[in-house]
Amino acid sequence: MDALHPRLLVADFPAAFGFYEAVLPELAGAKLAAGGPGGPYASWDVDGQGLLSLFDRRGMAAVVGGEPGATGPVMLVCRVGDVDAGTRLCLAHGATLVAAPADRPDWGPGLRTAHLRDPEGVLIELQSY
Repeated sequence: MDALHPRLLVADFPAAFGFYEAVLPELAGAKLAAGGPGGPYASWDVDGQGLLSLFDRRGMAAVVGGEPGATGPVMLVCRVGDVDAGTRLCLAHGATLVAAPADRPDWGPGLRTAHLRDPEGVLIELQSY
């Protein structure tokens, strides 16, 4: 289970995909686990654990609101047992809610997410499925 991994929010998905697909296998022994050069999502694993994922910045901006540049270049993705409880915990410790917990069947079967910003403004996705 990939409990926490970075997701790069990219403006040029095909270029970013081409770069990481070319270097991650040799640098880290990573294998493409999902997605492809057409996007909007791709991920690489090492021994079944999430190493890195890419997501089209425009697509994320549509979820969290604002212009694509407002998302920032990176988001931390944290798999949790309960998205709603995780959201409450983060809010109680200084996070700011960006997108309330919601089911996202178009992203994957049983997927539920919430999006927050930590006190420094880093975008965080809590997810369960």
